[in-house]
Parts: sequence; C-alpha cells; structure tokens
Amino acid sequence: MSGHNKWSTIKRKKGALDSKRSKIFSKIIKDITVAVKEGGNDPEGNARLRLAIANAKGANMPKETLQRAINKAADKNTAALSEMTFECYAQHGVAVFVECLTDNNNRTVAAVRSILNKFGGSLGTNGSLNFIFSRKGVFEIPVGERDMEELEMSLIEAGAEEIEQEDGYLTAYCPMEDFGAMQKALEEAGIEAENAELQRIPNTLVSVELEDAKKVMRMINLIEEDDDVQAVYHNMEMQDELMEE
Repeated sequence: MSGHNKWSTIKRKKGALDSKRSKIFSKIIKDITVAVKEGGNDPEGNARLRLAIANAKGANMPKETLQRAINKAADKNTAALSEMTFECYAQHGVAVFVECLTDNNNRTVAAVRSILNKFGGSLGTNGSLNFIFSRKGVFEIPVGERDMEELEMSLIEAGAEEIEQEDGYLTAYCPMEDFGAMQKALEEAGIEAENAELQRIPNTLVSVELEDAKKVMRMINLIEEDDDVQAVYHNMEMQDELMEE
C-alpha cells in the first residue's frame, strides 16, 4: 500500500499548508451533518458523529466551529445530505472513484461529468471498479514521543493488518468490517488518530508517463475542489517526480 500512503502524505502536507483549511473543514462539517441526521447529536450514542468529532479535532477545527456545526445539523430546517459515488476512468486507464455528499444530485452529476469531459475521462457503471479498489479502515496516528515498537504492538492488538511509517506518522489499515472495533480498541488504549476513515485502497497501480500523469492529476485536483466532493481515490502510481510537482 506504499503508493497509496505516498498520496496520503501529500494530502496531509497540502492540508497543513492551507492556512484557511476551508475545504477540510467543509468536508468534516458535512460528515457531522450526516451523522447527526442519522443518529442524533449525542456522540456517546452515535459512533459516526464520534468519529467526525475526532477527525475535526485532528484537523485542529476550533471548538466553537465544531459545536456550531453539531447544533446546525440538529436543526430540523437544515437540509439533509445524500451520498453519491461515481466510478470513473481517466485517460491512460486510470481508475478514479469519487465520493460525494450533496443536497442537489443534478448539480453534482453535472459538475463531475463536466470535469471528466474536459480531460477526456468517462463515467463507468456502478460496480465497475469493485475489483480495482478494496475498502479498508485507515488510521493516521502521529508518533510523537511514543515508543514506536510499543505503539505498533498496540495497533496490531487493536486489529491492524498492515502498518506503514512515514514522516512521523504510523498509518494502520484494517478490514472494513473491523473498522468500528478497531476505533473502539484505540479509544480504550488511549491512542488518538489524527484522522480515521474508510478509504478505497487500489489493489494494483497503473504506471503513467510523467506528462500524462500530470494531466490526470489536474483532473483529480479539480474534482477534489468541488464543494460536493468528499474524497477522490485513484490507482495511478505516484512517481517521485510527480509528487515533487
């Protein structure tokens, strides 16, 4: 999963350099809205809200902003959001999976389709990328002053099936069905993840020439910037030269 971890590292640094971090906060607020609409505004009895709050803290969201988001989500006049996914192909055989939360399905479909058309991509049918991506729980944990070996053992005991280390972080992966159990085990062990979520991990990577890869990344970046988009996953190999760009 090292290719995936490289892209996670890029996104983490990109977020850290963004002084306003408005896009990151917007995504978390949408997660909070869905969580509260589904299970109420008490995090003790709402695991999805508890996770969203933990991710908000990991992103250094101010307490007032977090509480305001919870209160607004609990307001019956706040519009509910629906989840949408798009299974796409960029040029050069790169698979792209897009996850959205939206209050207007038509707007979201039009926006994603417009970007794909601009870069020669196409929409696939539902399920067409099932064999390319596996859904896994991903926990990004800052090492800090912790003993590395002891932390790794704690993660394995909590249910991690694979652990990667890079730039002062441990990234732990678990099967999708074990996500809730691992989240609870980490809480009980006093280990705080800076970010925890279900992600789509590519099973195989596609190698693309550098100049072509840059064009694909421009498309992916444009999709990510859309307000309705929560996450974008791809299976393009992240070359060192491309990461430097």
